[in-house]
Amino acid sequence: MTNQLRRPDERFFRALEQGFPADFGSRDADDLAAYGRDCTRFHQPDPAVVVFPRTTDEVARFLALCSEQGVAVVPSGGRTGLAGGAVAHRGEAVLSLARMNRMDPVDTVGMTVRVQAGAVTEAVHLHCAPHGLTWPVDFASKGSSQVGGNIATNAGGVRVVRYGMTRQWVLGLEVVTMDGEVLQLNGALEKNNTGPDLRQLFIGSEGTLGVVTEATLKLAPLAREAVVFFFAVDSVAASLALFARCRMEPAFQLSAFELVTRRCLELVVRENGRRDPLETKAPAYVLIEVEPRGAPDALEAWLGDLLESGVILDGAMSQSARDARELWAVREGISEACGRQGLVHKNDIDVPVSSLAAFVAELEPAFERVYPHLPVYLYGHVGDGNLHVNIVKPQAMTEAEFVRQCHAADEVLFGLVRAHRGSVSAEHGIGLLKKHALRYSRSPAELAFFRHLKRTFDPKGLLNPGKIFD
Repeated sequence: MTNQLRRPDERFFRALEQGFPADFGSRDADDLAAYGRDCTRFHQPDPAVVVFPRTTDEVARFLALCSEQGVAVVPSGGRTGLAGGAVAHRGEAVLSLARMNRMDPVDTVGMTVRVQAGAVTEAVHLHCAPHGLTWPVDFASKGSSQVGGNIATNAGGVRVVRYGMTRQWVLGLEVVTMDGEVLQLNGALEKNNTGPDLRQLFIGSEGTLGVVTEATLKLAPLAREAVVFFFAVDSVAASLALFARCRMEPAFQLSAFELVTRRCLELVVRENGRRDPLETKAPAYVLIEVEPRGAPDALEAWLGDLLESGVILDGAMSQSARDARELWAVREGISEACGRQGLVHKNDIDVPVSSLAAFVAELEPAFERVYPHLPVYLYGHVGDGNLHVNIVKPQAMTEAEFVRQCHAADEVLFGLVRAHRGSVSAEHGIGLLKKHALRYSRSPAELAFFRHLKRTFDPKGLLNPGKIFD
């Protein structure tokens, strides 16, 4: 693989004009700036061109052209990632899947739907809802994230505790490799025992092995109307005790279990104008979404038991869909509220659920000792061990000094992650920003096999170069 990337020359652009529709590519400065980046802001976009194919054939012919002329390609979806996985900053060609948004009719018997990779996540939900079905991959950015990007990063979200990650809900893939080869992987089969499952290699590979152009998605029945609780607890350990009770509770099916620290709640109230759901001030809060399945009064009885036993300090229960949305807005507004304060350094890590309380107990004092002046906002998906660790730049600190201190703080964080046998990236992948940290979660032998796979599928190193590893 080569690290020496060559910007497209006039010969390349002539071939582009002659072989593709007139509106296929753009070198407009605004397009290059918009499509050359994701939600990270640590690298300036510098793509040479952005292209907008409508079909798999156009993707295949474009990649074959790039392979022939040695032009690197960065696949681009909804650009909602937080690891720099869709950033084109070295003169690459950006391959946007935005126009490839076709959704086929829903197969209500097989409970599947075939869509192009540029279909927006929320659009898929709306497409399936009239049939009483949904693709149960759900998160705050569903209104702009695309199916291809979800697959490329094996996206998680707020209901992993109920449904699992994206890879559990993908039956088949259509993938184009860097040399223009089109692979049809598994179709709509539930069972296929004919050797290694190549489909799973591309899920979570961040567009480094091939470009997903279509997918057959597995669907689930739409959940019944959910009830949302917002509880005050006296510690992360208390939230885990509550989680254990929720998983075994016969009165409902647990859909989501989210942690919000006091600092995060105060931030959302202040920056987003949200109302504090509870009068009780506590070190931590949990948001729980459930689907009732017992007697109508079972939830009230369960809530009363929690209060009497002291498992929770205070609680609120949604009485309507509007109430539920308002409680969710508190949790989903944390990232936006952090961003309102300025530059944010984000980490999404994962440790075994049983280790979460010990991990947090070690993390907070460790950060206080090393960087007491860096405001840390901790929240996340307790149900699957995933925590978001956001550090907001103090106004008086320079950006360069902030980046330096955050990188040093990462070493503290990732050291604890390794000690607890966790992952340095739970949801957003490695991209450009976490390459240095991959060694905390993966062994040298695993990394060697990663590189072997890359050389097999992309021997010239032209597809999303520099992402995950160099």
